[in-house]
Amino acid sequence: MEDAVDLILEQWARERPDLDCSPMGVIGRITQLQREVHLAQRATFARHGLDAPSFDVLAALRRAGEPYQLTPTALMRTALVTSGAITQRLDRLEEKGLITRTRSEADGRAVVVTLTRAGREALDAALPDHLETERGMLAGLSEAELAQLSGLLRRFLVSLGRLPQRP
Repeated sequence: MEDAVDLILEQWARERPDLDCSPMGVIGRITQLQREVHLAQRATFARHGLDAPSFDVLAALRRAGEPYQLTPTALMRTALVTSGAITQRLDRLEEKGLITRTRSEADGRAVVVTLTRAGREALDAALPDHLETERGMLAGLSEAELAQLSGLLRRFLVSLGRLPQRP
């Protein structure tokens, strides 16, 4: 079974036989997968009036458990984005009534982001659809292949030093 990346590799092998272009096989496929995942997620989230960044913030707050609160810094670490990016996300979510931002009772200088009831309902409605989208994308692989792929991707990310550390 061949794909478009195989053709690219064959062409480079013909044109530049002096170079080992095998890294393009992995990175090219990761790039194609990223595009496919992005398109599928965008369609899924749009059905629920969300986008991927909004879903990420709502999901992080929901996973935090009662009372569904995190600081902007904790959200930034979870989402692996800059403070400016998280501020924009929070502004949009607050405008929609999906989160609130208040001063911390423990430290009046700190801000606490809280998932509202509407935010929890939006996330809880989108999550099953999101999981079904992901499940459908992975349907062509066996359980053993999925476990192997997950392990290899984890190892790859760890080798790049890009995974957040557990607290």
